[in-house]
Amino acid sequence: MIVHLVDGTYELFRYFLSPGAAFDRSAPPQLRAVRGVVASILGMLEGGATHLGVATDHVVESFRNALWPGYKTGEGMDPVLYAQFQPLEDALSALGVIVWAMVEFEADDALAAAAAMAAGDPRVGQVIVCSPDKDLAQCVRGDRVIQLDRRRGEQRDEAGVWKKFGVAPASIPDWLALVGDSADGYPGLPGWGPASAATVLARYGHLEAVPGPAAEWDVSVRGAARLATTLAERREQALLFRVLATLRPDAPIHADVDALSWTGPRPDFAAWSARLGTPSLHERASRLASARAAAAR
Repeated sequence: MIVHLVDGTYELFRYFLSPGAAFDRSAPPQLRAVRGVVASILGMLEGGATHLGVATDHVVESFRNALWPGYKTGEGMDPVLYAQFQPLEDALSALGVIVWAMVEFEADDALAAAAAMAAGDPRVGQVIVCSPDKDLAQCVRGDRVIQLDRRRGEQRDEAGVWKKFGVAPASIPDWLALVGDSADGYPGLPGWGPASAATVLARYGHLEAVPGPAAEWDVSVRGAARLATTLAERREQALLFRVLATLRPDAPIHADVDALSWTGPRPDFAAWSARLGTPSLHERASRLASARAAAAR
């Protein structure tokens, strides 16, 4: 079987910011992004997905905010978007999809935990993490756990991670610690860019393995002496940024692969479909569930 794991928060932002959303009159403005995500997830099921889970940020803040004062918050977020967080969770649950609504942890942590869980099940042939977020590249394992950018239709296996970032998936948190992640609100170390971080980490793997003096580096990096000094002076900060970048496979998802099997919508999905202005969603979901049940007999 193939397991699909979807970043619901990313999908909600994507549909909220989509130019087509402004012209979508099938749903009320306060639910248009929700309708887009629900229809998209149903489309995945119609396209053959059988085992699927969606992770969401029930709130924007997480345990990481206590570690770094500049870490991302919900400040400045469009209230119309924020108001759709919980309706998305409720509508997807009514569709019959398992939803991990994260509070202390983040959606990406739930995806990492679910990917590790699914990859450990011998019945699973492949795990597809549906999100373009670079921090999720650390979850990739060979071609067994891959990353999918659904909007662009681009897949990224371990070779793809090397090609894009210049490091192995296991080094992504170290790479982000040096480069920073403006979306998450931490800056990385001054002077360190994607190329220099990739060159050093491709050789040494992790921050602890990087020799202190640049004279001991056996890779050629422009401005190596300055970069080595910065890393030495800000090593504690770099290690903190790596903690921020490291996803938590111990995030509480309380599910196994069997729980991800989609068997059909709940009765209340009819009301949700009407509320979203698209009653046909319920008809499609019910028809698909009936067809799968018939095929299983």
